[in-house]
Amino acid sequence: MSSALTAAAAARGSPCDRELALEPRAPFALELTAWALRRRAHNAIDCWDGRVYRRALALGDEAVAVSVAQTGPICDPRLAVTLSGVHLDKGAEATARRGLDRLLGLTVDLSGFAAMAAGDPLLARLTGRLRGLKPPRFPTVFEALVNGIACQQLSITVGIHLLGRLTAAYGRPVPKDPDELRAFPGPTDLASVTLAELNHMGFSAAKARTILEAAAAIAGGELDLESLERLDDRTAVEGLTRLYGVGRWTAEYVLLRGLGRLHVFPGDDVGARNKLKRFFDIERPLDYEGIEQLLARWHPYAGVIYFHLLLDSLTAAGLVAAGSTAPAPG
Repeated sequence: MSSALTAAAAARGSPCDRELALEPRAPFALELTAWALRRRAHNAIDCWDGRVYRRALALGDEAVAVSVAQTGPICDPRLAVTLSGVHLDKGAEATARRGLDRLLGLTVDLSGFAAMAAGDPLLARLTGRLRGLKPPRFPTVFEALVNGIACQQLSITVGIHLLGRLTAAYGRPVPKDPDELRAFPGPTDLASVTLAELNHMGFSAAKARTILEAAAAIAGGELDLESLERLDDRTAVEGLTRLYGVGRWTAEYVLLRGLGRLHVFPGDDVGARNKLKRFFDIERPLDYEGIEQLLARWHPYAGVIYFHLLLDSLTAAGLVAAGSTAPAPG
């Protein structure tokens, strides 16, 4: 849609579309990266229909839908992106580009990791069938924090159910979206939510308190999670664990999935620990220090290993077709 038509539609308050073309750093496989975000088939925030990745992003007080399809092969990737919303000016486009860069790891350079894998038969066994997987990040550190809290001491399956309920209840809707997409709720969206309301959704009292206290502190200007970007790992973890209900696992999860620290492997993650044991064919118990020792050989890419182990488990479950990296037609 032309800029004049976009402006006219915005003036009427009716939805419109804006088309973008993106070229991720090769190699890139949209399906694998989308599943690293989805994690489970019932994820209603990060949607994948086998061809198109869709999600809502918050832009100010509104939400826009982003639809992404891969039109170029893994070695020469190109993405066709459609933005759908009411006010789609240049600022909205720039915000959407930044959001997609984080979500899909579009500019992440994994050439060093690829070179390491090529010289390591064990690592090559894992990475060869998952070529093009990029490490995703949530659009905001707050979303990463809430994801971590939702999944504390629960399976990913249950955690994603909780996140879906939270978004359905408090996320900003994309006007007239066919999938009724809603943006993940930000701190201001949760400002008037009560502990009882989150309890009713299935969040424990402790998790509800953590989410709402963090949201209130951010909305009130007392907490700036995005500023963690400027801190080293130790200082960032110390700052996060000062929040009620946030321990080492949640803090490291935020470092990896919210700040993009690809050398971080959340060593207290029971699921990831079990995946690592299977990968190394280890039967003995594996503790936090043992994980650090195992992964030292692949420094500074422990977090990249984390995502590959996740996708490996999804392919084993039949959710992802490993090696399915051909672009969608058209």
